[in-house]
Amino acid sequence: MGKYEENLELLRKAVRCEPVDRVPVVPCGNAYFARAQHVLLKDYITDFDKACDANLTELKRIGADGTQNVIFSPYLLGTQWLSKAALPGQELGDDDMWQIKEFENMQFEDYEKIKEMGWDAFQKQLKHFIDIKIRGNNVIEKLYAENMPAPCLSVVTNDCISNAKDYNAGGARYNTNYIQGVGIGTVTDCITSVKYNVFDKKNFTMEELLEAMDHNFEGYDAIFRMVHDKTPKYGNDDDYADSVMQDVFNLYHDLITGRPTMRGGKYGVDMLPTTCHVYFGEVIGATANGRKANVPVSEGISPEKSADTNGPTAVIKSCSKMDHLATAGTLLNQKFTPDVVAGEKGLENMSSLIRSYFAMDGHHIQFNVIDRQTLIEAQKHPDDYRDLIVRVAGYSDFFRNLSKPLQDEIINRTEQSFE
Repeated sequence: MGKYEENLELLRKAVRCEPVDRVPVVPCGNAYFARAQHVLLKDYITDFDKACDANLTELKRIGADGTQNVIFSPYLLGTQWLSKAALPGQELGDDDMWQIKEFENMQFEDYEKIKEMGWDAFQKQLKHFIDIKIRGNNVIEKLYAENMPAPCLSVVTNDCISNAKDYNAGGARYNTNYIQGVGIGTVTDCITSVKYNVFDKKNFTMEELLEAMDHNFEGYDAIFRMVHDKTPKYGNDDDYADSVMQDVFNLYHDLITGRPTMRGGKYGVDMLPTTCHVYFGEVIGATANGRKANVPVSEGISPEKSADTNGPTAVIKSCSKMDHLATAGTLLNQKFTPDVVAGEKGLENMSSLIRSYFAMDGHHIQFNVIDRQTLIEAQKHPDDYRDLIVRVAGYSDFFRNLSKPLQDEIINRTEQSFE
């Protein structure tokens, strides 16, 4: 067994929580690699050959088992942190560490504008961050096109050979890219909550709602119950909320679809979350729909957890009001207890639900058939449930391998019933 295979097996054992003779070391060194190999940071961020050599040489010197990345570009920090970066050799000295230029994307006064402008303000904010995302994508694509050819992929992809162009440089026949949308259930319910409670019913003022959110609804039980339990929600076949979802989706779609990519293709949209809805929730405070701070946002096109109270038929009817055919894919998660789908009647109900969803042009629906208590026990005693596999978000995994926030998110999904 060679060194690569030994390191790979060590990492796999560690990930599986199996006994290992030592802790694997997988550093993300970046500037450390440059300094250790006496490469100016100015050269490190502009000369990828030097950067790659420095990284690999230092990794070998310290005996690392792998690395998070071989090539790193601080130009991407701006898209990662939604900010700007001061770079060595430009704003900074030739060997000064790159820095994030901190600034407020939104001033306190902007909240007043949101209250005054409403939907227009949301459109401007959404466009602003989509522009940042696409600029970041284009930077990444350019780096791949110029510095990271994919010869094997190019050989087996139509038209790369006839175009004499690498896959990453746009040689393929089709070069469409997609931007993933996550959390439409949360966004819809937030806008619906403001519209319903502040403007239509005047249950409380915007200032009172913001104050409750700032305190994570602690000590504001009346407002919390109003927004969480007594406000129209997406996922219940309620046009009041579902029409907001349509507006949000159409805006998101129109701001992205058709914009050019660096490889000569066009951007489109999809609504597939993988697991980023957990991370996004961790960095977002309390929201106007009653979602508490640091809790995962909704995933895919699924309704917010516990918001879909009218059964699975109402869920698919709400979701079908989105134009799935205008996307590259959407994902709807549903959870049932085993007794709900047991027997001929249960299977008939399940098959009718699936057929109905696709008859309404739904794209992708997936299920977990398991009860909440079993998942709670599996979280407490993972060794007793080593073979328990759950559907996460477009993929399946062993429940014991998931992070606790992701386990909690699956546990808290609404348990549906056909009754």
